[in-house]
Amino acid sequence: MARPKQTKHDSDRTPRSGARARGRSGNPAKAGAAPTVARGPATAADWIAGARLRTLPLAIAPVALGTGAGAVAIPDGNWYPERALLALVVALALQIGVNFANDYSDGVRGTDAHRVGPARLTGSGAVKPRHVLIVAMAFFALAAVAGLVLTIMMREWWFLAVGAAAIVAAWFYTGGKRPYGYAGFGELFVFVFFGLVATAGSAFVQSRWVNLEAWLGGVGVGLLACAVLMANNLRDVAQDKVAGKRTLAVLVGPVVGRILFAVFMLVPFVFVGFWALLYPTATLLLFALLAAVPACIIVIWGRTPRELITALQLASLTALVYGVGLGLVFAL
Repeated sequence: MARPKQTKHDSDRTPRSGARARGRSGNPAKAGAAPTVARGPATAADWIAGARLRTLPLAIAPVALGTGAGAVAIPDGNWYPERALLALVVALALQIGVNFANDYSDGVRGTDAHRVGPARLTGSGAVKPRHVLIVAMAFFALAAVAGLVLTIMMREWWFLAVGAAAIVAAWFYTGGKRPYGYAGFGELFVFVFFGLVATAGSAFVQSRWVNLEAWLGGVGVGLLACAVLMANNLRDVAQDKVAGKRTLAVLVGPVVGRILFAVFMLVPFVFVGFWALLYPTATLLLFALLAAVPACIIVIWGRTPRELITALQLASLTALVYGVGLGLVFAL
């Protein structure tokens, strides 16, 4: 008997060989996730989605806050916008680079075959892994070039070591044989590099000094960055268990993870009370609680991936308002 001709509709639903093998093992069924399916060529919209624009506030917030904190320590009150712009390019390029690097590493490992969030470029089969890797390396190179220009301008050669450490940490988050993002250290990475390092560095390039405003402000935006990552990982906690990705959410469990999210979101506002004693306009930052509190409510009581994505977006908005707002409070 002749084999029935496969229709285009049927072929669109046919899993790739790797996903089909995983389906036979029973893993996706345990996680409640569908196997990854092949797609057509990626569009410009797919590449933009791959950059994960909702995470970019995590790069903007510490630079804005650090620039404002650095302006406080400048004797003549004049700040350096070109240095702030270069610091912003470094932060944004690193953020986009690590997003594409994660897309590549998780895709080739097969981790994204279990995810319930938006499809990734590599995991969906829309783009060859090598092409995603090239784009990730291009953004890391852009960050390196902007950092090198900043280093030459200021003649602070130790910047090179800090920049190299940031790129290495960004790659090994999910890359390499033993990615630390698979061992529960992802939040530590974002706290250090998108909290303390980015804020303190942005302050230093303005005044060649890191004051209390920068250090404590860096702790605040770092905790908010941890909240964004926790919301993302809580969404995929069951699937990550199946894939062997031991994020902090997997290690502590969903209940403790939801509590940690609320802690990460609300502790930065304790610092606002302290800053209000020195900068009265800092009380205006409490308006950011209009986004932070709903995010906490959604994470604690929500159960669906869509709800957690909404919480992630609210957390990103909170980080942006907190970082930019506190930077303006310091600078003005």
